[in-house]
Amino acid sequence: MAEAVANVARRINATVEEGKDTLDLSNCKLISFPDGVFKVLRSITENICVITLADNEMKAISSKFFSTFTQLRELDLQGNVLTKLPDSIGEMKHLTSISLANNSFSVFPEKLTEIATLERIDLEGNSITEIPLEKLSCMPALKWLNVKSNPLDSKTQSALQSPHTFDILATTES
Repeated sequence: MAEAVANVARRINATVEEGKDTLDLSNCKLISFPDGVFKVLRSITENICVITLADNEMKAISSKFFSTFTQLRELDLQGNVLTKLPDSIGEMKHLTSISLANNSFSVFPEKLTEIATLERIDLEGNSITEIPLEKLSCMPALKWLNVKSNPLDSKTQSALQSPHTFDILATTES
């Protein structure tokens, strides 16, 4: 555990010292986003555009995360055990890409449909059965949706067959 904490500290310090716009905390055995990180990054949160929290053990992500990193454009949360996102994600004004692949979502996180700038949503390998296609079709920037390896119900699968304004990657059983 101490090694994991030291690894996180090293990566955060490098981000601060080098003035990077990217924070990579993937493979750090995190079960949540460490509160102390908010304090350390306070001076540069406006600069952070990309955060990778992939392949951790996160069960939840806090509203504070989204209200702190307001300039976020890309967020990679794949390979965690997330089941939902806080409502505050809907207020992300710059987010263009989110990866939630290989998590534990059983319901499509509908707050994502409120993000006007969102272009890419990756939900591969979850347990989602239904997708709010009408809401997704109203998203002005959406170009790509990946729902492969989800147990989509037959109604959703047939709705995915009709043309959409964005590309859909889905596994359909025939």
